[in-house]
Amino acid sequence: MPTLHDQLQDQIHDLRIDIPLATVALEGRLTIPGEARQIAIFAHGSGSSRFSPRNWYVAEIFHQQHIATLLTDLLTEKEGREDQMTFKLRFDITLLADRLVQIGHWVKTNDRTKHLERAFFGSSTGAAAALIAAAESPDNVTSIVSRGGRPDLAGEYLPHVKAPTLLIVGGDDRQVLDLNEQALARLNDRSDIHVVPGAGHLFEEHGALDKVAHLAADWIKHHSGTRHEIS
Repeated sequence: MPTLHDQLQDQIHDLRIDIPLATVALEGRLTIPGEARQIAIFAHGSGSSRFSPRNWYVAEIFHQQHIATLLTDLLTEKEGREDQMTFKLRFDITLLADRLVQIGHWVKTNDRTKHLERAFFGSSTGAAAALIAAAESPDNVTSIVSRGGRPDLAGEYLPHVKAPTLLIVGGDDRQVLDLNEQALARLNDRSDIHVVPGAGHLFEEHGALDKVAHLAADWIKHHSGTRHEIS
């Protein structure tokens, strides 16, 4: 007899894709569960990649909640190799945000994804890129979630972000928590912060990342055009 996991797998379309941007093409993994109405576009943080086990874990929970995911690096393979030596491009927030804007437009116009409401899920410096991208192209996104992010790096763009934004921070990640609280004060009044008690920057503690994933899924669905309750 098929298990729930088997049934879910039968309904999921999982594709390796190339995303053509203005000057480069980026590789990604597009996963669309049956009955999906939203898609979470992941914006990885400095030094991470689309192969991050933490992001894959969160993506799996999104799929269980019928949220599609797009995991892609914001740098090409060549740029990524260069960045491993220079550490410059991962902190070029303007470049990362511009590429995220283009990815959002691709999702909006691609036949497989154009019917899905778009959310950004950013971590570390990727959260800043997501916020800047949302400010520059507000029709690209309906909600934003930051996991252990650095929204403060979005600076002057923060007051121009229209999408409701959830900042998720570990309670033991004190410096980043302070920066998130300062950023929240500059975001729109539909934004919020959630502190996961006892969690550090990477949410490696037992149950912490599971909490992050369900908080994020709930936020994305709550701020969709049609709300769907999380089971």
